[in-house]
Amino acid sequence: MEKAPRKPIFCSTPVIFLVVLSLLYIDLFWANFISFDRWKKDCSNSETIFNNRKIINETDEEKQNSLDFLFSSLLAGEDRSKLKATGFACNTAVHSIHCVTNRPVMIDTRTMTVYIPSDQPVQETVIKPYARQEDHNLLKIVTPVKILHGNTTPPVCQHNHEIPAVIFSSSGFVGNVFHEINEIIIPLYITSKNFKSRLLFILEDYKQSFISKYGKVISRLSSYEVMNPAADQSVHCFPGAVVGLMFHGHLSLNSSDVPKGHLMRELRQFLRQAFNLKFSHVSQIKRPTLMLLSRRTTRRFLNEDEMVAMMEDLGFRVIVVARAKVVSNLNIFANLINSCKVFVAAHGAGLTNELFLPNGAVMVQVDLVGLEWAGATYYGNPAQAMGVHYLRYKIEPEESSLLKVFGRNHTVMTDPRSVHDPLGKEAYLNGQNVRINLARFRETLVEALSLVGDSTL
Repeated sequence: MEKAPRKPIFCSTPVIFLVVLSLLYIDLFWANFISFDRWKKDCSNSETIFNNRKIINETDEEKQNSLDFLFSSLLAGEDRSKLKATGFACNTAVHSIHCVTNRPVMIDTRTMTVYIPSDQPVQETVIKPYARQEDHNLLKIVTPVKILHGNTTPPVCQHNHEIPAVIFSSSGFVGNVFHEINEIIIPLYITSKNFKSRLLFILEDYKQSFISKYGKVISRLSSYEVMNPAADQSVHCFPGAVVGLMFHGHLSLNSSDVPKGHLMRELRQFLRQAFNLKFSHVSQIKRPTLMLLSRRTTRRFLNEDEMVAMMEDLGFRVIVVARAKVVSNLNIFANLINSCKVFVAAHGAGLTNELFLPNGAVMVQVDLVGLEWAGATYYGNPAQAMGVHYLRYKIEPEESSLLKVFGRNHTVMTDPRSVHDPLGKEAYLNGQNVRINLARFRETLVEALSLVGDSTL
C-alpha cells in the first residue's frame, strides 16, 4: 500500500513561529506598558511625597516665622531690634517688666531659672513677674525668676514642648478682685491673646484659689494645664518664652501700645464668652434692674434701707448684694451683674465688676472724701472704653462720717491731697462711712434711668 506523502514541515513552521513571536511580543509589550504605568504612578507618588514634604517644611517655616512675629510684637523700638539681634530683650516700665526670648530655652522649675544658650558672655537678669513694680512692699512676696542668657551650661531637658512658655505670678493682692483683674487677668490677656492658646502658663506663687476663680478665663487663653513649678520640680524645654506680663494701665487696653490692636470691647466680649454671660447690650434687659453693692466693714451706706426704698420708688428692681460668698464667686456674680442696667457702689474693689455690665449700662460711683483721684483713675475713666456710662456722685462733707471725727476745718477734710499714708489710708479707706443725701442722690439715679431707657452705646 502506498504511503500518503508527508506535508512539508517548512510550509507551516514560519506561520507558527510568527504567531508565537507575536504573542511573546504582545505579552512583553503589555508587561512593559504596565511597568511604565507603574513607573508613572511611582513618579507621581514621589512627586506627591516631595510636594507634601515641601508643604510640611513650608508650614513649619511659617509657624516659626509666626512665632518670631508674636514674640517681637511684645516689644518696640530698640528692644525689638535687640530681640532680633540677640534672641533676648526686656521691656521695662513704671508698672511692669517683661522679658522675651525667641530662642530655645530650658526652664528649671526647681530654681525658677531660665537658660537661654548663646555664644555671647553670660548675662544675668532677675525679675519679679508681677505688674505692680512700683509697689516695693508688694514685690517682697513675689518669687523672682532668674534668666541666664549667654554661654552657659543648662541642665538636661526632661520634658520637651513645641509651644512657648509664659511665666507670671499670682502673688500680690490676690483675693482682691481689682488687683486680680487689673494686674494679672488683663495683663495676661494682653500678653497671650495673640498666641491663640498655643502656649503654656507657668504660675509662680501658685494659688489654687486663683485658678479656681479664673479657670474659665485661663483655659480660653491656653489649651494646656497651668504648671505649678513648686509641684513640678523638673527641667522643661520650650521654643521661646515670656517672663512677666504686659500692662497698659488701670483696667485698660490701649490699641496703640504693644502688642498693638487690643481693644477693651474685645476683652469684654472675651469675658462674656468665658463666663457665658447672657446680655451684651442693656436693651436686652426688660426691667430696669439696679444692683446696689453693700459693704459690711468700711465705706458703708449708713442709710441703705432708705436708699433702696427711694430706688424702688423710681421704678427700679433693686438687687442688694452683700454676701461675701456671692461676690467672691465670680461665676455667679458676673452673671448677676450682667443682668443689671445700673450698678451702684461706693469706691472700692467691687467696682471692678463694671467689666461684666452689658454695653449701655450705667455705673454709679459714690465718690468719698479723699478718694477722688483713685475713683476716677481706677474705675471712672476706664468705663467709657468699656461702653458703660459713668456717673459720679460726689458726697458733701456732711455725708461723710469723717466730719464728726476730724471736724470741718481739719486737713483731712479741707486738703485730702496733702494727707499721706498711713493717716490717709486709715481715714479715707478704712475709717470712712457715708450717709447719702437722698434728695441729691435721687437726681443722679433719675439721670441713670434716662440713660438706660434710651441707650445707644
